[in-house]
Amino acid sequence: MLTKPRARMGGLLLASVFALTALLSGCGSDNGSNGNAASNTTGNAASANAGGNKTDAAANAEADKPAETPAAEPASASNKLVVYAALNEDDVVQIQKKFKADTGIDIEYIRLSGAGEASTRVQAEKNAPQADIMVGGSVEFYDGLSSQGLLEAYTSPNAKEIDARFNDPKGFWQGWYMGVLGIVLNKDRFEKELAPKGVKEPQTWDDLLDPNYKGKFVTSNPATAGGGYIFVADQLFRLGDEKGWDYLKQLNGNVHHYTQAAGDGITLTATGEFVAGMSWAHDIVKSMKQGYPIKVIIPKQTAFEIGGVGIVKGGANTENAKKFVDWLLTKEVGEMNTKMSNRYSVRSDVAPPEGMLKIEDVDLVSYDRAKASAMKEDVVKKFTDMTAK
Repeated sequence: MLTKPRARMGGLLLASVFALTALLSGCGSDNGSNGNAASNTTGNAASANAGGNKTDAAANAEADKPAETPAAEPASASNKLVVYAALNEDDVVQIQKKFKADTGIDIEYIRLSGAGEASTRVQAEKNAPQADIMVGGSVEFYDGLSSQGLLEAYTSPNAKEIDARFNDPKGFWQGWYMGVLGIVLNKDRFEKELAPKGVKEPQTWDDLLDPNYKGKFVTSNPATAGGGYIFVADQLFRLGDEKGWDYLKQLNGNVHHYTQAAGDGITLTATGEFVAGMSWAHDIVKSMKQGYPIKVIIPKQTAFEIGGVGIVKGGANTENAKKFVDWLLTKEVGEMNTKMSNRYSVRSDVAPPEGMLKIEDVDLVSYDRAKASAMKEDVVKKFTDMTAK
């Protein structure tokens, strides 16, 4: 819009210069820089230029130059990154501080309750993206966004140091941590209320069907929490479709309510509102270390998540988003994340979290991640209909 008016002004300026030159020549001006400048000796021209004056020829040549348009500021010059985070608040704050210290880039973040809420927000803003990057939560949610064209493809140079199962071959998401599902048990309430009845601590998901847990167990909603969905998919994969849905129907009879975020169940169990809950083992351990009377139990045939990060297509700070992905995949940040969150790193050169089983000692279900992503919409709808009855 600004280019055409500027070109017109340049043309008017050029015409004025020519008119002025002709006028001065016609009046026989005797100025040192006049119409006879072209016949001056090289020495005179050099002398005039050395004194800071310009010959008419030089002035005319300069006037012939097209008007310069200020260069656009490159996107990489931005000093900001807007992040939608499906992580614990204190984890996000530490990431924010460390990224600023390492790169000089300021993170502005909005912490959301889970990957489901974050992905819903990205979808709602698809015509005018407000975030540059989404971080945290299972990659199943990122698959859904990429299939809608809402993520920017990017493969970090550091991805070559990561096992292939943690890298999206299409480049729309990148795995940077692992988490396994566990049972959080309030030891005080269990010993007081259930142990006297002969109930044993749960070692499998099936143990939670015991009627003694009715109204005393809490888990998360698969529509809003990545952990909630992976838990549902876990049952379908370990038992098969028909028996899996039978299990979920029976368990629904014991569930007090479904929380919006997977971590909510830990808080409610740790504070004694419930005897048991389902959540991520690393978050349970984190609360244990804070002194709450809880323990973590990792059941047989449990599922695991690949925690993701993905660049929002059309964000204002895409270059900084790429730098953030590169940064997340470094060994130093992997060690920091493992220490602060108790999550497993996707890097093989980062030790497992303190207080957690080695990943090779965990009995993992055969989890088909591609199938889990493909069936997510139908499963969530069926689950919502089932629990609404």
